[in-house]
Amino acid sequence: MEPGEVKIADDNDFKMLKMLVDDHSNWKIEYDKGDENTRVWTKSTPACSFKMVKVHTYFKDSHPNTVFDVLHDPDYRKTWDEHMLASIEIGYLNPNNDVSYYALSCPAPIKNRDFVLQRSWLDMGDEKLILNHSVHHKDYGPKKGFIRGISYLTGFVIRRTDKGCFLGYISQTDPRGKLPPWLVNKISQKFAPKVVENLKKAADGYDRWKMAQPNSYFKPWISPEQTLQSPRINVKDCVQVNKTSLRISDCEESDD
Repeated sequence: MEPGEVKIADDNDFKMLKMLVDDHSNWKIEYDKGDENTRVWTKSTPACSFKMVKVHTYFKDSHPNTVFDVLHDPDYRKTWDEHMLASIEIGYLNPNNDVSYYALSCPAPIKNRDFVLQRSWLDMGDEKLILNHSVHHKDYGPKKGFIRGISYLTGFVIRRTDKGCFLGYISQTDPRGKLPPWLVNKISQKFAPKVVENLKKAADGYDRWKMAQPNSYFKPWISPEQTLQSPRINVKDCVQVNKTSLRISDCEESDD
């Protein structure tokens, strides 16, 4: 799926995600420390000037179901995502596709970024897949003080192993603004291992945290009937009429 395209993810979309995670052709290894069980690759694509980043890692003693829950649970994310400023569920397209707003902090003098994302997922038991990309929503246009980033593709592949689970992570994101691609690419390579490290720590504490919550039963990502409590997305609300409506000042790193 392309940025801005709103549609129900199909088998081809998930097949593409798995191919990107498993096939290392034309990828460059950037980080490999066998004792940490984590590897990082990068790859240039014609889609944009920012490289695609891929991470392989293993979570010892973590169940795939738990990692899947951590990646979905918006309330728990507030406890472990130190960069998150806001996470708002806009609504569902169907029980396996939703649209949300996410804002994150950036160190000064860089402006904070935000995204509107369509997320899609597929749970096949021992293998679980999640992917997202940027879309538009009429109620969540550009905001003052934020630069609207573009996720071309961010995805996770979770697989059960004998001692825990494997996690494959893919991301290609354009933060927009005036950041040079070489700087963004360098930061992304270093940031990606930290993402999975924080996720591992979050997985270790999730079950205990969830059981202490008054809504410990609430997991709409695995219980489709629970999505009935949330708004339904009208695809017409995700059609961007004027794609050039973003003001120039919204793409700058400092206010006028």
